[in-house]
Amino acid sequence: MEKSGEKWRTSNVLKEICPYEVLVGYYLTKLDEKGRLAVPKRFRSELGEKLVAARWYEGCILLVDRKVWQSLVARLTGGELATLSARDTDRFLLAGSFEVDLDKQGRFVVPESLRGYAHLAQEVVCAALGDRVELWSKSAWEEREKVLLSQAGEKVERLYRERQSGEHPKK
Repeated sequence: MEKSGEKWRTSNVLKEICPYEVLVGYYLTKLDEKGRLAVPKRFRSELGEKLVAARWYEGCILLVDRKVWQSLVARLTGGELATLSARDTDRFLLAGSFEVDLDKQGRFVVPESLRGYAHLAQEVVCAALGDRVELWSKSAWEEREKVLLSQAGEKVERLYRERQSGEHPKK
C-alpha cells in the first residue's frame, strides 16, 4: 500500500509546480568555538553543499542554494536601478551575502559580519521555509514566533484578500 500522498509527491505534475523538495520545520543547533554551524542533515540533502549565506529580513540570516539565490535576487530586485529603494535593496542583499561551501560534516563558518547582524550566540535556530532556510538567534526566534502565533490568522486572511483583489502582499 502506498503512503498517503506518495503518488502525488512523486508525480511529474508536482515536480513542474515545485521542482525542489519543500523544506519544512526547524532545528536547534549550535555554533562551535570557531564560528562554524552544522546545517541539519535533512536540509543539506535538499540545499546541497554550495550555498549563499546572506543578511535577511527581520534580523536573521538566509541560507539558500546558489541557484535559488539567483532566482530570489531577481524576484526581489527586479533589475531596476533607477530608484534609491532598488539600489538599497541590492546593497542590503548583495553586499551582505557570502558564498559558502559545506565541509564533510555539513558545516560552514558563519561570516563574522553575519553573526553580528543576526546576534548569533551559541544556540541557533535553523527554520526551513520551502526553498530556503533562515538562521536565527534562539532568543530572536522565540520572540518572532510569539508574534507569528498571535497574528497568524489575521495575516493569512489579509494575504488571501490581497491575492483575491490582485494587490501585492504588504510586508
